[in-house]
Amino acid sequence: MSNDLQRLAAQLGAVLEARGWRLAAAESCTGGWIAKCITDIPGSSGWLERGFVTYSNEAKQEMLGVAAETLAAEGAVSEAVVREMALGAVARSRAEIAVAVSGVAGPGGGTPAKPVGMVCFGFAFPDRVETETCYLDGNRDEVRRASVRHALGGLITRCDATADTPADAC
Repeated sequence: MSNDLQRLAAQLGAVLEARGWRLAAAESCTGGWIAKCITDIPGSSGWLERGFVTYSNEAKQEMLGVAAETLAAEGAVSEAVVREMALGAVARSRAEIAVAVSGVAGPGGGTPAKPVGMVCFGFAFPDRVETETCYLDGNRDEVRRASVRHALGGLITRCDATADTPADAC
């Protein structure tokens, strides 16, 4: 794991521990990389409740309760889908918060409407759900790594208004 991801995962752990919150991660294009970064941190079992790797649309529906209608209307890479993924991760776990990620990491699979590097994020908290879309540069590995970095930073920023590590801008 790179130093920046390790630092972010450790910082997220400290923020979650201070709040007494547990996290669930619902990952598509990152393939479990968020959960991997977190579980590399000793003691993370105190704040990572579980992870869902839902790469296929069927897995998103079966494991997270994403509606088939949402997938058909919006596609897997959409803010509507990551909203449902994040809410489903909270509902199907004992976590207080969740992050969800779905994107086009490349090298193929992009379209003019959803180009390679387009990644959608969902953040579910006890009092709100936020979504956003980023357009990230690089090859497959770079897009996925930037997605993990953005997810971890986004959680820190949203959990702790005093955090000195803002999420990477989209």
